[in-house]
Amino acid sequence: MDLIPAPNHVDEWEPHEWTFQLRPTTRIGADQGAQGVARWLRSELSAATGFTLDACTPEQANRSADSVTLVLDERLRAERGREAYRITVDVYGARLAGGGRPGLFYAAQTFRQLLGPAAFRRAPITGEPWRVPSVSIEDAPRFGWRGVLLDVSRHFLPKSDVLRFLDLMAAHKLNVLHLHLTDDQGWRIEIERYPRLTEVGAWRERSMVGFRAADRRDDRPHGGYYTKDDLREIVAYAAKRHITVVPEIDLPGHSQAAIAAYPELGNTDVVDTAALGVWTDWGINPNVLNVSERTLRFFEGVLEEVLEVFPSRFVHLGGDECPKEQWRASPAAQARIKELGLADEEELQSWFIRHFDGWLAERGRRLIGWDEILEGGLAPGAAVSSWRGYAGGVAAARAGHDVVMCPEQYVYLDHRQAPGEDEPIPVGYVRTLEDVYRFEPVPAELDNAAAAHILGTQANLWTEFMDDARDVDYRAFPRLAAFAEVAWSDLPRDPAARDFAGFERRMAAHYRRLDALGVEYRRPEGPRPWQRRPGVVGRPSDGPPPAV
Repeated sequence: MDLIPAPNHVDEWEPHEWTFQLRPTTRIGADQGAQGVARWLRSELSAATGFTLDACTPEQANRSADSVTLVLDERLRAERGREAYRITVDVYGARLAGGGRPGLFYAAQTFRQLLGPAAFRRAPITGEPWRVPSVSIEDAPRFGWRGVLLDVSRHFLPKSDVLRFLDLMAAHKLNVLHLHLTDDQGWRIEIERYPRLTEVGAWRERSMVGFRAADRRDDRPHGGYYTKDDLREIVAYAAKRHITVVPEIDLPGHSQAAIAAYPELGNTDVVDTAALGVWTDWGINPNVLNVSERTLRFFEGVLEEVLEVFPSRFVHLGGDECPKEQWRASPAAQARIKELGLADEEELQSWFIRHFDGWLAERGRRLIGWDEILEGGLAPGAAVSSWRGYAGGVAAARAGHDVVMCPEQYVYLDHRQAPGEDEPIPVGYVRTLEDVYRFEPVPAELDNAAAAHILGTQANLWTEFMDDARDVDYRAFPRLAAFAEVAWSDLPRDPAARDFAGFERRMAAHYRRLDALGVEYRRPEGPRPWQRRPGVVGRPSDGPPPAV
């Protein structure tokens, strides 16, 4: 059965007369707690089939084989959790059960896959019967955090593109959107008390094109930002698809857009911050926040408004790639180190992060940051996004901190997908579809107690080289489908034991679903399929990913 991500358990019977068929007379029945998912399913399938799919009660549905029934199952919840689901399709109709609303939603997503690729279209295009094979599926995810980072700072994506990306995430049972909202190259969230953050910080004069060494600019102004109502809409749209949006406000590094808007946030005793604009380069920027009480109060004000918009338990505060040269040269920063009794600039950054860890904890939230926040001492309640390989995540988990595994060597999907000059802007490691499929989020060296701190895993889409949704599609897919299976399915823990050939066979059907969804994915034949030479097989030029 060509389902992605692969369910944990499938029993399929001979279809013959037991095959369920969706018809104009089919009704969808749902109990009280399932009606939201039923409305979503009716909307999607009515658009694709042209059928009304009238609502009815579960009791009415159970009396008809021409029905789809959606229910919440307390026993399933107790045994497998809220995200577990069960599907039964037989001569009595189609019955979808969830341990909670999330599980029922994932059951509905799987049911849509069973109906075929045309079920993902927005209008009916075929007169073929809408048949579902007789099947029993029981399924639940491996990880609770199945995330994707979408960088809207380097290149702004309009709200409509973000909503579309949420639909693509939901179709793959991914449940966390890490929204990277601020960086040196742009500030993308409206903060009412600090209007210059978007008046100035949301716009740059031009952008770098290609690799850093090329030193080319496109001379096109670039910018944009989301109003608070835009972001509330994104959060609500995501919640209906059982996706949590985790905002990222990057500090104390990656902050030149904020400093350009409010120069007093920078290290004014060593840099003429009033001369800084929003950065037009990519890479690591030397301009970082100062460590004054005024700067702390400023970002407390920012975060107060962030918390008004985002109800997520976690708030990401970056903490990565913060050069310390300005702090070393700054008399004010050095005085702060002495005043606080700190050893060095590494501990100064740790103090900065700890401050906001405590501030968030007082408000019932939790800080999460990139693995650099381990340097100088990790804030007590902080969680870690382990991006520089596994080492940071291993250290954090062993110390009792929660971890999201997202090592760049495997799951930075902005990196190129094959060797050779054909790949557009071939940045970073070569990471093929197979490389992503063989990614194992839990390092083998962790014992059970430490492994329990692995919340899950996340793929990251940094958009220096993606200036619109088409580019995002090409970089993300089909690798995001492989990642979704890694995050959801009960695959062998030994990456070498995974059935990649079987996954490729299932992808042949999944490509047709992506086509129906309008996804401009990288085709298996490569970026120039019309020039593909038969028999040419590429391997990553820099070798396989490092072993765990």
